[in-house]
Amino acid sequence: MMNASALRTACWLAGILALAGCEKKFNPESGTASPAQVVETGDAGTITVDHPDQFPLVTAGSNLEPDKLNVTGAVFPDISREVPVISLANGRVVDIKTRLDDNVKKGQLLFSVQSPDISTAFDAYLKAVNDEQLANKADIRAKDLYDHGAISQAMVEQADDSEKDAKADLVAAEEQLKIFGVDKNHPSPVVNVYAPTSGVIIGQNITNAAAAGVTLSGSATAFTIADLSDVWILCDVYENDLPKVHLGQEAQIKPAAYPDKIITGRVSDIGPVMDPSLRTAKVRIEVANPGILKLGMFVTATISSRSSVTHAVVPATAILHLHDREWVFAPAGKGQFRRIEVVGGDMLPNGQQEVTSGLQPGQQVVKDVLRLEATQEAQ
Repeated sequence: MMNASALRTACWLAGILALAGCEKKFNPESGTASPAQVVETGDAGTITVDHPDQFPLVTAGSNLEPDKLNVTGAVFPDISREVPVISLANGRVVDIKTRLDDNVKKGQLLFSVQSPDISTAFDAYLKAVNDEQLANKADIRAKDLYDHGAISQAMVEQADDSEKDAKADLVAAEEQLKIFGVDKNHPSPVVNVYAPTSGVIIGQNITNAAAAGVTLSGSATAFTIADLSDVWILCDVYENDLPKVHLGQEAQIKPAAYPDKIITGRVSDIGPVMDPSLRTAKVRIEVANPGILKLGMFVTATISSRSSVTHAVVPATAILHLHDREWVFAPAGKGQFRRIEVVGGDMLPNGQQEVTSGLQPGQQVVKDVLRLEATQEAQ
């Protein structure tokens, strides 16, 4: 049974062909035009007209090209280009210079932390300086006493070892201050944290007066900076289509927001794990970002397969677009035309269009269905 919507569509299409093809004839005896005759066949997909020769036919050609797989996906950052920003000093955030979505340069000040760790580290440094000075004096004194025969060689060696240990502690204390970014000659309880790389801030886990650092905060990562000059397109490919996908294949990326922009990428990974409910695998395409791709943006990826396929080619005017569906009309003999649903493909030069499904090369179709609409409107 055909629903009411389909029946109305079929009748409308039948009316187009009938009104366009059944040209009114002039009757010389009566001096009037004879009415157009339409023969109902009882099949909504087939109509009959008086003069089928009014509709020129064209034979579908063929076009051999690589088989294409169209999949949908979204834009994600390249995780190898994501860099976390961490404050090694624990404390309270006193100033934030940047925020989420900002573009930053390497070495740019991001935020400042007031940290008690600095006081502790500087205290350890000062004690290490004093210990090293005392150990050095003791070592010098021990050598002098040994030269005068007052102490043994073992006591001199012990003094040398103590002086070396004190130097090691001093070097470690200095390095601790360097790690925190503190100048030992001008110490400050406030530590500045700078951008380790250039990029866009895609994650922020701190606010003013919040805790920061590896120990105190809930997340050690204060910011996440991503270089978006190259991004990933992650697509879901059905299990049955996986044989068409291979590493290194070229893919054409068309963003939903910019349908006229086509960006070329390459397949860099085929996920080893299938989604158990959808029966799909993640396919990763690496793309150089021309500046229009944003994280989370939806795209359509066309992956060119190694195998080739032959598609029918007809004039674009032979395809009728109606309610998100496409049709052509093929001769069925005895003045009849049969409606065939097809799937249109890429536009080709000279006003031609591919038909990826529903029509085979060598089949004949009505050349210009758009003229039929104009004919109907004129009558």
